[in-house]
Amino acid sequence: MEQSNELAGRVKNEEISLKELILKVQEWWRYLLSKWIVIGIFGLVGSGIGLTLALFSKPRYVGDLTFVLEESNKSGGLASYAGVANQLGIDLSSMGGGTSGLFSGDNVIEFLKSRLMIEKTLLTPINVNGKELSLADYYIEFNEMRKGWGPRLSNIHFPVNPDRKKFTLLQDSILNSMYEMLIKGNLQIAKPDKKLSFIDVQTISRNELFSKIFTERLVDEATTFYTMMKTRRSKANVDILQRKADSIETLLNRKTYSAAVAQDLNMNPVRSQASVGTELVLRDKVVLQTMYQEVMKNLEVSKLTMSQETPIIQIVDTPILPLKKEKLGKTKGILIGGILGGFLTIIVLLVRRIYKKIME
Repeated sequence: MEQSNELAGRVKNEEISLKELILKVQEWWRYLLSKWIVIGIFGLVGSGIGLTLALFSKPRYVGDLTFVLEESNKSGGLASYAGVANQLGIDLSSMGGGTSGLFSGDNVIEFLKSRLMIEKTLLTPINVNGKELSLADYYIEFNEMRKGWGPRLSNIHFPVNPDRKKFTLLQDSILNSMYEMLIKGNLQIAKPDKKLSFIDVQTISRNELFSKIFTERLVDEATTFYTMMKTRRSKANVDILQRKADSIETLLNRKTYSAAVAQDLNMNPVRSQASVGTELVLRDKVVLQTMYQEVMKNLEVSKLTMSQETPIIQIVDTPILPLKKEKLGKTKGILIGGILGGFLTIIVLLVRRIYKKIME
């Protein structure tokens, strides 16, 4: 019996609590309905603000570029040449592979957003009305950033392709500020589909030319840097083999001329001693020919390997003028402004009523 009474009491309390909640909601609803004029007025004010912003806001231009990275497979046919190459001081087995993960997965997104790539891009040239200046100076110019700077900063400029190590502390600080602004407000990099290798790069700014050029230059700088890092070991081996081939070719040419001279001088076939010099020169020539053939063989293998390791960056879509505009429309501004104005008014009214009830 006691358990039945306790259970009945709990059910009754829950029913009372639910009833109180419904009554409270109805009370608050009636209160808000009584304030519909105030809510409507501030909703109209919000719509007016939204319309004003739509009319006077400047359009933003979207520079959109899509590319796909195709990795090339490294050839496995180097084993037959590894022995000869090692004798010449060339390590064919270690070629490539040092930076294979740089553009893998989502690494490419962070790489494109890195300060190194963005600074390199900002310091590239752009031609505006026949005047060449860096993208950094152009960004400062159309954003009118110098208006907020003091006399100490107003004369700071960023020359095209400068020596980065010679930058002053102020130049470093301004470049870092531009980097933060671009990352937070201008640059968007994403993979539209996680299953695919397509990368979409967007630069959104108030200047159409900057949006286009910056997007193209950023991808160009990144792919150039990546290709250089990807093939640097192969290129080092190719350079070494090329130098050896050139050196052996020079020696071989000299021995060829020396052999011809020795044969011309040895006009008396009866004197066997006179032919010794000719034989030695010819022997050296044969040795050099053999070395030259092997070096050239390894050089061609190294060049083939380097070409196979060089990634293919395929541009799918590029930004083409005129660019797409992003601008707050009148209808959208009115709706968003009205909804925000009404919502904020409701929040203020509710907080005000709760405060009054607490203070009573």
